[in-house]
Formats: sequence, C-alpha cells, structure tokens
Amino acid sequence: MKESVLSVLVYLFRNYFLGEPDTVHDRDSLQSELIDAGFDALHIGKAFDWLAELQDDSHGAANIARSQPVRIYAPEELDLLDAECRGFLMALEQRGVLDAEARERVIERALALEQSPVDLNDLKWVVLLVLYNTPNREAGYAWMESELLGAHLRHN
Repeated sequence: MKESVLSVLVYLFRNYFLGEPDTVHDRDSLQSELIDAGFDALHIGKAFDWLAELQDDSHGAANIARSQPVRIYAPEELDLLDAECRGFLMALEQRGVLDAEARERVIERALALEQSPVDLNDLKWVVLLVLYNTPNREAGYAWMESELLGAHLRHN
C-alpha cells in the first residue's frame, strides 16, 4: 500500500466516512484499526492532523477576491500543482463545484499533504474531502463523488 498521508485519508474515507453515519469511532480505535490495516503511526497522526485542520475554520480565506478571473499561483503552488491540476481546479470553479473559498481550501489542504507534486487523482481526493467537510456544498460533493468514485467503479 502506498504510504502517505493521502493514502490514510482515502482509506478512512472509503471505510468510515461512507459507512453508517450512526457509527462513532474514536481516534484511538481508528488508529488501532489503521495500524492493523498496515499504515504506520506517523502517517496516521499526520492524517488526523490534516483532518483536524480541514475542520478548523480559522484558516478561512478572508482576502479572496471573488471577481478575479484568474488565480495567480505562488511558486510553491506551481511546484505542487501541474497545469493539469490547475486546469482541473479552474474547470471545477466554472462548473460551480468549487467557489473561490473552497478552491483556496483545496490548495491549502493539498500543500498540507507534504508531497510534491500532487497528481490529478490525488487532487481529486483532496477536493472530495474538502467538499465533504464543507457545509452547504452537497451538490458539489455529490458531483465530485460520482466523478471520482464512479470512475473507480468503471475501471475495476
């Protein structure tokens, strides 16, 4: 299994987030289950931290210009996200799946993965996780879920 923070996050999403909503798992039991599944404690801890930061609204993108036609990427963002990934984010905005604030959250969470570069498939998972954890983004989440998980079902 690919050892990365994202691989832990994808495993959690597939095995716990999509499961029964009434099922409650505490961090310790989840960590034990993840270790049993073959993940190392370092990546598990970073994944939990990643999720905690995702749910923390204090990092909100307060200075986003809503009417900017083009997003200018910082050098470290360009190193992380290739043209295909940046084009995908733009397409999601044009379709209304992401707004400027959600886009910034996706970029921030992609940077927090501490892997470079982030490929398109990995970015799709970041988008899905951000939308899953963002109130009032159900339609975008549903579209992204069918785009990502539907593609996996068609290829398996």
